[in-house]
Amino acid sequence: MANDGAVVIDVLLDSAKAMTEYNKLGSVMSGTGSKIGSALKAGTAAAIAGTAAVGVAAVGIGKQVLSSYADYEQLVGGVDTLFGNASKTVQGFADNAYKTAGLSANAYMETVTGFSASMVASLKGDTAKAADYSNQAVVDMADNANKMGSNIGDIQNAYQGFAKQNYTMLDNLKLGYGVTQEEMKRLLSDAEKFSGQKYDISSFADVTQAIHVVQTQMGITGTTAKEAASTISGSIDSTKAAYQNLITGLGSSNAN
Repeated sequence: MANDGAVVIDVLLDSAKAMTEYNKLGSVMSGTGSKIGSALKAGTAAAIAGTAAVGVAAVGIGKQVLSSYADYEQLVGGVDTLFGNASKTVQGFADNAYKTAGLSANAYMETVTGFSASMVASLKGDTAKAADYSNQAVVDMADNANKMGSNIGDIQNAYQGFAKQNYTMLDNLKLGYGVTQEEMKRLLSDAEKFSGQKYDISSFADVTQAIHVVQTQMGITGTTAKEAASTISGSIDSTKAAYQNLITGLGSSNAN
C-alpha cells in the first residue's frame, strides 16, 4: 500500500504549490478590479478545492481497502480451517453471494463461519457437503429476510441458536412456528410430509434442510436472486455487495 501514500503526498504537494500561485494571482488581480481576475481567482480556488477533495477521497478509500482486505484474509483463514479441502468451494460461493444472497464475500464468510463447525460436525466431517448445505442455509436466510420482511441479523442469530439446539428464536423466521423444541419438531414433521424425507432434530444439517423445504413450500426460496434481477431494491442490495467486493479486491494484486 506504499503507492497509495505516494499518491496522497503528491496531491498535497500539488495543492500547496497551487495555493502559492493562487495567492500571487490574487495580489496581481486585486488592484485591477477586473472581472476576469475575479473569475480566474474563483477558478483557481475551485481547482484547489477539487484537488484537495480527490486527496481526501483517496485517503478514505485507501483506509476502506486496508480494513476490508484485512477482514477478508482473516475470514479466509477461518474458512480454510473449518472447511479444509472444501475451502475454495466456500470462497466461490462467497464471491457470488452478491447475486444469490445480497451479501458481500466478507459478509457471507462471516455468516457461514458463525455456524459451520456445527454443520461439519452434523455431517460427520463431510466438508464438501457442509459447504453446499451452508451455502443453502445462507441463501435461505436472505430469502426469508426479503420475502418476510425479517431483519437479517435476527435470522442469523436464530440459525446460530439452532446450531446449538436452541430454538428460542425460531419465530424470527416468521414461518408460523413458536419458540420451543416441540415447535421445531413440528416444523421438521411438516418438512417430512412435503419431502418424504426423515429429519433428525439433533442434526443441525437436517434442521437447515427442513427449513429450506418449508420455505420452498411457502414460495420463499429464490426470492433474493429474483429480486436482484428484477427489482430496484434487490438491484441496489446486489450492487452494494458487489461494490464492497470491489473495495476488498483492491487490496489484492491477484483480484479479478
